[in-house]
Amino acid sequence: MFIPHNQHEKIKLHVLYTATQMFLESGYTAATMRGIAERSGIKYGSMRTYYATKEDILCDLVNFVIQGQFSFAEKLLEGKTDDKIMLYAAETTLQLHIAESSEQLRELYLACYSLPNSSDRIFHKITGKLESTFKENLPHWETKDFYERELASAGIMRSFLSVPCDMYFTMDRKIRVFLEATFLVYHVSDAKIEEVIEFVSQFDWPDIARRVIQNMLDYLKEKSNDES
Repeated sequence: MFIPHNQHEKIKLHVLYTATQMFLESGYTAATMRGIAERSGIKYGSMRTYYATKEDILCDLVNFVIQGQFSFAEKLLEGKTDDKIMLYAAETTLQLHIAESSEQLRELYLACYSLPNSSDRIFHKITGKLESTFKENLPHWETKDFYERELASAGIMRSFLSVPCDMYFTMDRKIRVFLEATFLVYHVSDAKIEEVIEFVSQFDWPDIARRVIQNMLDYLKEKSNDES
């Protein structure tokens, strides 16, 4: 049966929205393809024509999450700074706060950074962001240099995502040490690192993280229900 392209995309978004709800409720591992199909109201075999595996769903979700983080951080900093290093710090700080907001989100991020296809998508998307951010400081670096360093900074991010905060390893401490470690990879000076840490400390990140998550869900729901 022929399905118009716009209808095809609408069904994919509906599956993506349903899967995201299930990931947030019970975690990535606990959600199953059959469960996603049942909750989506789509036959399992039919859903597999849109998403062959759960990681395929995750890869599409990575696109929405990364773009959502970037867009929200840009709006947040609009009129406050046009410093690309500050923006990158805000984006990564936001990601750490989103992952810290629930264990389901922590597991979801760890899956994104661990599974081969989703992690590869992250590496290539973030490479462009890194080159745009740090090229002025590192004019002799080529795209491949930024890609190779992204492998390192993604490893740092994954490690910090994996360890929950506690009374000793507070969120403020996590953000500070993460930014210190990551910016060393890109030859950012100690003075600049301190300036960045002070800048990002002024925002209510837990509230911002909640809004980003809700905005993403609202967007997916709206698009999957769009009659156009």
